[in-house]
Amino acid sequence: MNKKCSWALNTSIEEHYHDTEWGVPVHDDRLLFEFTTLEGAQAGLSWLTILKKREGYQKAFDNFDVAKIVEYDDKKIDALLTNPDIVRNRLKIRSVVSNAKAFLKIQDEFSSFDTYIWHFVDGKPVQNTWKSHQELPASTHLSDLISRDLKKRGFKFMGSTISYAFMQAIGMVNDHTADCFRHAQLHHHTERSNDDALFTHHDSST
Repeated sequence: MNKKCSWALNTSIEEHYHDTEWGVPVHDDRLLFEFTTLEGAQAGLSWLTILKKREGYQKAFDNFDVAKIVEYDDKKIDALLTNPDIVRNRLKIRSVVSNAKAFLKIQDEFSSFDTYIWHFVDGKPVQNTWKSHQELPASTHLSDLISRDLKKRGFKFMGSTISYAFMQAIGMVNDHTADCFRHAQLHHHTERSNDDALFTHHDSST
């Protein structure tokens, strides 16, 4: 039986996410925006709560099509506030729209959000070797830097702690504990493009 990060052993939903997505480098802009939204929605809540609502978020927010989301008006936001399949918090919902606008500006400036976000680590995941989940930091100097830059560009609900969780989710950092089977699988990823599905998560929902 493969050894896994301790947090992944609580529920089958968390275990599946851990085994297939967490820490896998993401280079698809749609999926990157999805994770900014999900991580922002998590603020004050558990990640399990968000994972359970993930499909609801995909349906509610047009599969995270930023071009559609930037057009959301007050009527649409009011409708989203009645949707039980997402976190019904007006500030969080409005932040998805404002973040979509900021996201588009970054795409215009850098050609893709992928290019922008991965330049902070020179395109290569940071490899950590934590012995236990308790050692993982809530934030780092790098997440402070990224958070400040995202906020300067108009992002909301992307504080340093949320930014670090985002970095973990999209594989900018390999924070699987050293004894976890996924740590070894992801450790040798150094190239931006790799056909091995173990190492590079390409969005297949579109």
